[in-house]
Amino acid sequence: MDEQLRQRITFNPKVMVGKPVIRGTRIPVELVVRMLAQGISESEIIQEYPRLQPDDIRAALIYAADVLAHEDVFPLAG
Repeated sequence: MDEQLRQRITFNPKVMVGKPVIRGTRIPVELVVRMLAQGISESEIIQEYPRLQPDDIRAALIYAADVLAHEDVFPLAG
C-alpha cells in the first residue's frame, strides 16, 4: 500500500522547481504537510484543493516520513 501511495508523489524540474508535488497537480508535498501541522483538517484541505484525494494527503505524510527516516543526524559535542 505504501508503495502505491509513494507513486502519487512526483518530481519534475519544470514543475515547482523540482520540489515534490502531488502527481497531476502543482500542489507541493510541503504545503500539504504544513497545512496538517497547522491543524487544518484533511477535509478542509480537500475543500481548498478539490483535486486532492485522501490518499494524496497520506502520500504526502509517507513521503515526509521517508525523508526524515533517511536524514543524517550529527550530535553536537556537549
